[in-house]
Amino acid sequence: MAHVAVVGAGIGGLAAAAAFQRKGWEVTVLERAPSIEPVGSGLAMAPNALRALDTIDVGDQVRKLAAMQGSAGIRRADGRWLSRTSAETANARYGDPTVLLRRSSLVELLAGRLTEGTIRLNTSVSSITETADRPVVTTADGDELPADLVVAADGIHSATRARLFPDHPGPVYAGVTSWRLLATGSGLTTSESWGSPGLVFGVMPLVDDQVYCYATARVPAGRQAEDGELAELVRLFGTWHDPIPKLLAEADPAKVLRHDIYSLEQPLPAFHRGRIALLGDAAHAMTPNLGQGACQAIEDAIVLAHLADPAHPESLEAYSATRLPRTTPIVARSRTICRMTSWRNPLAVTARNTMIALLGKLGPTAALRQMDPVFDWHPPQN
Repeated sequence: MAHVAVVGAGIGGLAAAAAFQRKGWEVTVLERAPSIEPVGSGLAMAPNALRALDTIDVGDQVRKLAAMQGSAGIRRADGRWLSRTSAETANARYGDPTVLLRRSSLVELLAGRLTEGTIRLNTSVSSITETADRPVVTTADGDELPADLVVAADGIHSATRARLFPDHPGPVYAGVTSWRLLATGSGLTTSESWGSPGLVFGVMPLVDDQVYCYATARVPAGRQAEDGELAELVRLFGTWHDPIPKLLAEADPAKVLRHDIYSLEQPLPAFHRGRIALLGDAAHAMTPNLGQGACQAIEDAIVLAHLADPAHPESLEAYSATRLPRTTPIVARSRTICRMTSWRNPLAVTARNTMIALLGKLGPTAALRQMDPVFDWHPPQN
């Protein structure tokens, strides 16, 4: 039986593990953390990701968690809509909604697809060596794990990527920091509000009256609020439109997450080398502006499991050839939107808002059509 070692038990790594097990591979997932409790609050599963999840029998379970109904779109800080669409319109266009859910819910569903003993926690990888026969993963404890394929899903600051492509500049700070939190609320509308100088606040209703909120601001990297991140959010967004002040007032200060945003500005030359493949943020870290980070990691996982052939290591060339052209424009487009939300010049902001408002006046499908190249993706057929 062919054996694959997956480095990292994030969403991409777990999706890859489930996809390879479904193909009949023996799978070992190596995770350095003591548990797979996810870092983060919420995420979006767009139609392209739902179709990918269907191939490992998780799509319908995620669809049951859909809470987005009615209007959604972009607003100004005062609450005025710039562009609107609806979940119903999106569903009619793509055959699926965009499902907003807790990150922990998706991790639980993916982990539930794996056979017992697949995940080895508290296991750091110290090196991955290509031998004449097969790759060997060496853990920090000195254990050696031979495999027919190694899948590196070790995140944005991937040590594996640095080993495979030492001349690549790696991730670059995108110029903005982000906050994430969970709050409670009912009857809310999904929206992302843009304001000056370079501020964004997103409100995403989930099931059971939970609300995922995220925010970004243009600041130098490495900063932290001396009096707490919730206090910083109140300073930045406390006077914005309802329900933002109320959501912040009810949030738990201890559960507000803050992370600087990095992305791979320069694409990698390939997503593999030898019998080692990169996946997700390790391959194409992107800003969160299109909500496609986790979605593209899941696509990677499904395509890689479909193409990988233990008898033909060159099969990974097809993986790179398929995924590089797919992910590179998505990374670039997401980064462009990130820059647009960060504009501070009043004239530029006015021009940006006018452009979005004009697009919104073309009807609820006008904004959606911009996402056709992303959402219209379908997984390979077995």
